[in-house]
Amino acid sequence: MQQLLQAAAAMQSQLASAQQELADAEVSGSAGGGLVTAVVNGQGELVDLAISPAAIDSSDPQETAQTLADLVLAAYRDAIRSADELQEQTMAPFAAGLSGAGFPGIPGLTGDAPGTPAPGSPLPGRAEPADDDED
Repeated sequence: MQQLLQAAAAMQSQLASAQQELADAEVSGSAGGGLVTAVVNGQGELVDLAISPAAIDSSDPQETAQTLADLVLAAYRDAIRSADELQEQTMAPFAAGLSGAGFPGIPGLTGDAPGTPAPGSPLPGRAEPADDDED
């Protein structure tokens, strides 16, 4: 039982370390051939947004505003997909370790680390973005 508790404590420490790694990581997404670039951290929070001056058409401000809104949304969604992939890669060892290999014989263990979304699901606290082909 003591070994089990030590293994659980070690895994908890590694999980906390992985979560901090995700919080510190930054990934980017772009749209419009690079006209708009969004940067999010590994937890999906928007940390930077860059819009190229080439994306602005001063002769048609209303159309430019709508185009920019679409490009910003597409760039953010692209960045979120990258953040989701990073989170999945970072947290996968913990899900695998809990699936029975690390703790055999414990009834009711589902194999998912607490707070770890299923592969392909959005990060916690966010609705899943709709797929669009605006790029």
